[in-house]
Amino acid sequence: MFAVPPENQADVSAYFAGYVKDISLLLGDAVKKGQTLFTIENPEYVQAQQDFLEAKGRLNYLKSDYERQKELMADNVTSKKNFLKAESEYTVTLAQYQSLKKKLSLMNINPNTLSGENIRSVISVPSPLSGYATTIYATKGMYLNPSDVAITVTNTDNLHIELKIFEKDLPMVKEGQPINVRLQNDMSNVYKGKVHLVNKAINNQDRTVNVHGDLVNESDTKLFAPGMYIEGEILTTTTEYPALPVEAVANIDNDYFVLVKENDTTFKKVLVKIGATNNGFIQIVNADDFDANTEFLTKGVYNLITE
Repeated sequence: MFAVPPENQADVSAYFAGYVKDISLLLGDAVKKGQTLFTIENPEYVQAQQDFLEAKGRLNYLKSDYERQKELMADNVTSKKNFLKAESEYTVTLAQYQSLKKKLSLMNINPNTLSGENIRSVISVPSPLSGYATTIYATKGMYLNPSDVAITVTNTDNLHIELKIFEKDLPMVKEGQPINVRLQNDMSNVYKGKVHLVNKAINNQDRTVNVHGDLVNESDTKLFAPGMYIEGEILTTTTEYPALPVEAVANIDNDYFVLVKENDTTFKKVLVKIGATNNGFIQIVNADDFDANTEFLTKGVYNLITE
């Protein structure tokens, strides 16, 4: 089948529980990295923002008091107890401030611009990568837990070929070998690929080995989608033979014939010996019986011979 690397597919969920307030995506919609996929609402988000602003407000005072106590301590004007108390309060509040700042960033709320006037109960969930919405589980009004997958985003730019071969064929497959790829419902069109990586582990259930391949023509990736089933043919050895299109050879009672052009109006039936068949072509074993200028009829041969 066609697949994408793990880094090209993301299951998107919210870091914080809430109700889906707005979602307008349809399956197949293109999305960009950072684009809002959906918004969620929860009154608890307000508390996190309030706690941050309170910690931010206390921090300036506690920092000033800590630095003042530190100077007084150096001059032996204040007690060590007062200094340690100021240091503890400042350190604890600083940790709360930094923790809440990180939490707001995960909520996609900018802590640097947050104020009492723009506290909100709705947060947005951005896309972690550019691609397409390939699955959508979330619906408007749905309650999402942090572990719930809402949307799957898939980037198909690095679409690759995933093949399975039997373990007995493993010694014959090497990186760089050509791959002929066909869709299961369209065996006539052949797309070119090449072996990129051969797994070294064998699947114990079906005794197969995974082979990863790349499409030679990058523009072909736009024709397919991850999960599409394909048939792949890895060319482990290549040998050139004289051949004709399969349609140019007629099988008559296990004898094989071609029509050779004699002039503009007539063709001559000639017996040939055939060999291997591959990619719509058939090997002509006795090709030496024909000279380089021989012309063959390539379509409708069987019908003309049997008329």
